[in-house]
Amino acid sequence: MEASGHARWFERLLSELQFELWIGDAAEIRTKRVRKQKTDRQDAQLILQLMLEDRFPEIWVPSWENRDLRQLLWHRHRLVQARTRMMNQLQAVALNEGLRCKKKLFREAGREQLEAFRLAPWASRRRHDLLEMLDRLTPTIAELTQAIEQEVEKCPAARRLRTHPGVGPLTALAFVLIIGKAERFQCGKQVASYLGLVPLEKSSGNQRRLGHITKQGSTLLRFLLVEAAQVTARSLPEWRSKYYHLTMRRGRKIAKVAMARKLAVRLYWMMRKEWDYGQLTKFGSYAGKPENRDGVK
Repeated sequence: MEASGHARWFERLLSELQFELWIGDAAEIRTKRVRKQKTDRQDAQLILQLMLEDRFPEIWVPSWENRDLRQLLWHRHRLVQARTRMMNQLQAVALNEGLRCKKKLFREAGREQLEAFRLAPWASRRRHDLLEMLDRLTPTIAELTQAIEQEVEKCPAARRLRTHPGVGPLTALAFVLIIGKAERFQCGKQVASYLGLVPLEKSSGNQRRLGHITKQGSTLLRFLLVEAAQVTARSLPEWRSKYYHLTMRRGRKIAKVAMARKLAVRLYWMMRKEWDYGQLTKFGSYAGKPENRDGVK
């Protein structure tokens, strides 16, 4: 069958019935269609023909354990987003009352000031409900974060990725789960394209046109890589210099994406070579060169 959404129940059913299921790349199957007409019967005939000719473009499918862990990451990510929206609404309530203390608003002294404001009945009800939901979300997010850290300890690849500056347990585990097998990719450029961190290109002749990034692949991992790349730029002097240079030339948004792409490529090679950060810096892209005393000969 072609890769499609909302078909996990069918995959689970075939697995329980002990049938082997092949899932094909829908875009590549579409390129092999010759006729202009498209029906379900013709699609099935085309897939059968590709299988008989040994040309079926089968794709990698994550395991059920992998998918379940992805749900853990998504659940925590969505709860954090909901908590951020609630905190922004409480900040707006405080600003309307003349209180500007940013993150200190959610500490003990700031919260006492927020609760001491005399508001209208419905504004007071909104403040009370937001604070109550915030108190319920915070321990739940802490519990999910602890569960993610426990899963990272069970995964050697994620533990190695955590050694890179700026990469936390959430980013490391998400990278391992979404990339799956590093051998699926031949180089770092394919990983960047798989994650949607490369620009759209519509070139013709001598004119090259580059647009925004494709944004294909996992939106969660792309978000985490951008956040982790900014932390890395604050931690490592060479990354900070590169980030500021790109910011001056192309702007902050493009610089963030460029550093996220660089981080994704480095994590890919760490995962593929089974290196930690120390080995990456010692046997990295300069390994084997005469001027590098630690190069592999």
